[in-house]
Amino acid sequence: MAKTNIHPKWYNESQVFCDGKHIMTVGSTQKKLHIDIWSGNHPFFTGSQKILDTEGRVEKFMKKYKFK
Repeated sequence: MAKTNIHPKWYNESQVFCDGKHIMTVGSTQKKLHIDIWSGNHPFFTGSQKILDTEGRVEKFMKKYKFK
């Protein structure tokens, strides 16, 4: 026999908050979700990510493999 009442309660309209602001509504086992990072504030998705070339690694690679 299958066990009854073993699954947690499912909320179809759980609210997701980031920095105190309501971000979106999703399905979850919790009524409210508090997150630190999401695609709206992550540097990769917002385009503010900076790629640092420390110690001239690109130039070192180009020189090593004789690219001009």
